[in-house]
Amino acid sequence: MSFFEKIFGGNNSETSDQKSFWQNIKSEEDLEKAIESSYQHKIAIFKHSTSCFISKTVLRNFEKEIENSDQKVNVYFLDLLAHRPISNKIAEDFGIRHESPQLIVIENGKPVNSASHQDISLSQIV
Repeated sequence: MSFFEKIFGGNNSETSDQKSFWQNIKSEEDLEKAIESSYQHKIAIFKHSTSCFISKTVLRNFEKEIENSDQKVNVYFLDLLAHRPISNKIAEDFGIRHESPQLIVIENGKPVNSASHQDISLSQIV
């Protein structure tokens, strides 16, 4: 990987080096399952733009927070460029304006917290 790819991101898919704690949302069915699981425990959906430097930076910082925590969190990953209709559905269904990057915390099928950009932190979930 070149120096510029490390800083600005390469063309390769981010899912190849995606952390194991992420659960991907790639369909409306995946979204429905995630929301259903919020009735057992709080979940968070991280909406990420794979072409945005700021989103990549926030994602990396958030992943480091999770890795350095002893908290068990249930986090879902949504690639906005690949699945924009699902992102739109989330915004519409929950009444939360779309932003990127964005973290939406859901409990009992309802949003209980949301944050975007540098405000995204593990503290929003736990």
